[in-house]
Amino acid sequence: MENLQEIKSMQGKKVLITGGLGFIGSNLAKRLVGEGAEVTLFDKIENDSDKVKNIADKLKIVKGDNLDKQLIDDIIKEKDYIFHFAWQTDLKESMIHPGQDITRDIIGLIIMLESCRKYNKNVKIIFASSVTVAGEIEKIPAGEDVAENPLSIYEANKLAAEKYLYVYFKNYGLKTCVLRLANVFGEGQRIDNPNRGVLNFMIGRALRGEPLTVYGNGEFIRDYTYVQNYIDAFILAALSDKTDGEFYVLGSGKGLTMNEVVHKIKEITREITGKDVLIEQIPFPESTHKIDKRNFIADYSKFKQATGWQPKIDFEWGLRKTIEFYYINSLKTA
Repeated sequence: MENLQEIKSMQGKKVLITGGLGFIGSNLAKRLVGEGAEVTLFDKIENDSDKVKNIADKLKIVKGDNLDKQLIDDIIKEKDYIFHFAWQTDLKESMIHPGQDITRDIIGLIIMLESCRKYNKNVKIIFASSVTVAGEIEKIPAGEDVAENPLSIYEANKLAAEKYLYVYFKNYGLKTCVLRLANVFGEGQRIDNPNRGVLNFMIGRALRGEPLTVYGNGEFIRDYTYVQNYIDAFILAALSDKTDGEFYVLGSGKGLTMNEVVHKIKEITREITGKDVLIEQIPFPESTHKIDKRNFIADYSKFKQATGWQPKIDFEWGLRKTIEFYYINSLKTA
């Protein structure tokens, strides 16, 4: 299988990463700077630059409002690639303030697409979506052929964004690609947010000496993928002409129960810190959303066929690297 990463390079390419100060965006920025790309990060004014402080002198950071048409017009010009991560990521928040999500996420996307249509028709846009746009699925592993029945405003907006990207691809020739991501974890994601990034949140609890709480019987299955595997995927999606106008389901292709995950976190945390971690099982809270009780494993064969991608770093290695990262940083700040 041809590996595009081996024959093409991002060196010298002009790249815009929206939401570039966030978890995946900052990890992508570090990789692209290392490959010699000219990187611009765009994010909200209130977001800090801590995640990219070690490379701040090697890229450009623009802070502003994604509804500012003039600003968006300016930052998309002459870019070769746009990686679009700017999004409200809290499912519960989307249900509380749906109009706010539609304005910031959907209207913001349309403003960017219109800017590209008018001022940079040759740019390629790679959008980070979610496998949860499918809602509750009937069989696993699941690929691109599953029915799309989103169960929250967050997922409905992700799906709508996918469709708008396709409309601009078909009608205006804008090169677009959608990657639907399964659960992602790794360095740079918050470890104190119970509403986003469950694995990183569990790591945070373990390192703080708090019990790992498992809801229900803990046998629901998820597909967890280390962030650097997804960074590979975003770069390959950008470089391949085969991905234009396409959407893909991505993940590790392997399922783990929550029981397996927390026991592995417990084991590695004990090895690294010398401290034991308790595991508690409690009923699902009444407020638990249906999407949090589903089973999911990704079938990423379509993307592998197009680009040669497959995860290079397995779950346990990625988990160990993540726990070590936060443990070392906790020692530095203690």
